Amino acid sequence: QIQLVESGGGAVQAGGSLRLSCVASGLSFGNYAMGWFRQAPGKEREFVTSSIWSGDNAVYADSVKGRFTISRDNAKNTVYLQMNSLKPEDTAVYYCAARKKMTTKYNFWGQGTQVTVSS
Repeated sequence: QIQLVESGGGAVQAGGSLRLSCVASGLSFGNYAMGWFRQAPGKEREFVTSSIWSGDNAVYADSVKGRFTISRDNAKNTVYLQMNSLKPEDTAVYYCAARKKMTTKYNFWGQGTQVTVSS
């Protein structure tokens, strides 16, 4: 079955950096767009970024533009989220998700990884 496994979360001070990884299995990685979402305590899950094939076609939420970068290694079935200049408001559980290209719904989700940014 399709599995997405995130790693790389942790605690960091404001201004710091983290890199999240998500390894996908059970799917033809190149046929899927990959996205990152996050959910802060008491808030709804929100879109962070997505990539169809490479980082060149990435889309970002306004709140992370210029600070976060999505990339993917299609040979390793892995998508990354490089997070720089982290702010306390970036604190959330971060989820990796996959959707088939040419569709709009993300059908497959990872278990999430916690990112905590202290001021």
